[in-house]
Amino acid sequence: MCGIVGLLVKTPALREQLGELMVPMMIGMTERGPDSAGLAVFTAPLPAGRRKISVFAGYLEDADRYDWQALVDALNRDLDAHAEVAARGRHAIVSFAIAADAVRNWIADYQPLLKVFSTGRSIDLYKDIGTPAEVAARYGFAGFKGTHLVGHTRMATESAVTPDRAHPFTAGEDFCLVHNGSLSNPNGIRRMLAPHGIRFDTDNDTEAATRFLEWRLREGDELKEALQKGFEVLDGFYTFLMGTPTELALIRDPFACKPAVVAETDDYVAIASEFRSLAHLPGVNHAHVFEPAPEEMYVWKA
Repeated sequence: MCGIVGLLVKTPALREQLGELMVPMMIGMTERGPDSAGLAVFTAPLPAGRRKISVFAGYLEDADRYDWQALVDALNRDLDAHAEVAARGRHAIVSFAIAADAVRNWIADYQPLLKVFSTGRSIDLYKDIGTPAEVAARYGFAGFKGTHLVGHTRMATESAVTPDRAHPFTAGEDFCLVHNGSLSNPNGIRRMLAPHGIRFDTDNDTEAATRFLEWRLREGDELKEALQKGFEVLDGFYTFLMGTPTELALIRDPFACKPAVVAETDDYVAIASEFRSLAHLPGVNHAHVFEPAPEEMYVWKA
């Protein structure tokens, strides 16, 4: 059992309050996911030619005091990356003006215990072990600003409780997914994707779904086309919530075994596993509140 939350603000003024509105949503899902939590927030894209990655130092000793500026100084010295860093304890967002793969490979050599959790122009991602309230406080989620976000609280059922197995999962650039449920065929999906050169970082079933859907997007599918192919390939019980730079998308399996509720107003679209995580939102008593139908695609534009 896990908890999912999502929030997309339609009113520009609410972008300043995105994190503030989200934190009670995530804490409301504590009983569904007390062992780890994570959040992907989408902001205005970086200028053309620049990328950013979310880097995690939590597997190192003294991770809370990791010297992120030393990392960026070394990166600029070795690759002339024009890199900058915004650090939040064990996590940092590193932006740069060279190819993302070159930076990822350099980091793997510089410090193999550092983990890169996301890549893109718009996405910032934070995840760690701990209760939702602890993780939110650790990284200052309440201060986050942006257009939309995807969050998750985890109760591990099929792989270890570690930061890299927490959600959201990402693949490619600016795509993330959170999952409540379990897949019965993740190993089959891994075997199917291996000939396409797709590699996996964990044994988590959610990563298999993430990499399958991102592969379809990379092959030229629109998001709805990729999701339709997901219905045909992904077997199991699931509610998936996904984020791209311009969209928030929700699907449930054909039996709708895992809960979800949506509240939509003129100002926002909010999604959670249970209504209690939506009850604090402004104007929710006048919102259009509904349970998403099984095997239907719901896509909202940011």
